[in-house]
Order: sequence, then structure tokens, then C-alpha cells
Amino acid sequence: MPADCLMMTLESILPPERTLYGVTGGSKKRLLEFFSTFIAQNTPSLDSQEVFSRLIGRERLGSTGIGNGVAIPHARSPHCKTPVAGFMRLEDAIDFDAIDGEPVDLVFVLLVPEEADDAHLSLLAEVAGIMNQSGVRHQLRQADSQRALHDTLIEAIRHHQESPGD
Repeated sequence: MPADCLMMTLESILPPERTLYGVTGGSKKRLLEFFSTFIAQNTPSLDSQEVFSRLIGRERLGSTGIGNGVAIPHARSPHCKTPVAGFMRLEDAIDFDAIDGEPVDLVFVLLVPEEADDAHLSLLAEVAGIMNQSGVRHQLRQADSQRALHDTLIEAIRHHQESPGD
């Protein structure tokens, strides 16, 4: 059975060690560089320069800042065999060219295989659905540790799966 047939859930692709608390952002470019280096250290098949180049390339098409202080940078990568997610809560909000002009402090990054299919697109839609909930954003901003941040996010993911469209 091909790996693509396995049910990919946000919970399964976001381990606690890829939930980062109190990240210093600085700028959109620096944040994406930081994440690219971080994810490449955690995922041997990924190259930090290649990941950065793809994330920046995607941002050039239009900002992934979706509003309300949230950005969902995402890209396809030929070295990515299964989707990879990371979440960062920034120490200080940064300009991300978001659609509402507001600075961003909650960043959910998603990398998917080059031949991304509908399942991968649905992951992106799920992230957007979760991050569009004001209560979830509030809880994520109140979390006081990396563990609390990850637990809050996983709880929101589980709740969203039980009752999508809330």
C-alpha cells in the first residue's frame, strides 16, 4: 500500500519537538530561514536552502499571512516523502504582508511532497480552519510553555476533526 494511502493527520505530522515557543522572528525572511534550518536538522532528507527557497518562492506568489496574526507558510518539496508540519509562536509579532495588514505571531508551516494530492490540500484547509477560530488563537497566545502550546494545538486539531465547520 503506498504511503499516500495512509491517513495523514495534522496530529501525526506535528510532533512536540516541532512546536516552538517564544521564537524570535525579526522579519519574515529571517523567520523562514530559521524554520528551514530547524526543519532540515530534524528531517535528514530535507536541505535547509532548498526548503527556504521553496517557502520564499511561495511567499512571492502572495503572502501566506491569512489575517488575525496568523501565517501558514507552505511549499512543495521533492525531498519531502510525507507532509511535515511545524508551529511557532513568536516572541514578538512581525510584519508578514498579511491580507489584513496585521503583524503575525502564530506561524504554522506545512511542507508537502512535490506530487501533493487532495489529501495534502485538505491538510492545508484543516490548518486554516483551526487557525481561523478566535478561541484557538487566544488559547495559543495564552500558552506559557512549549508543552502547553503543543497540547493546545493538538486539542484544537482533535476538536476540529470531531466537529469541522465550528
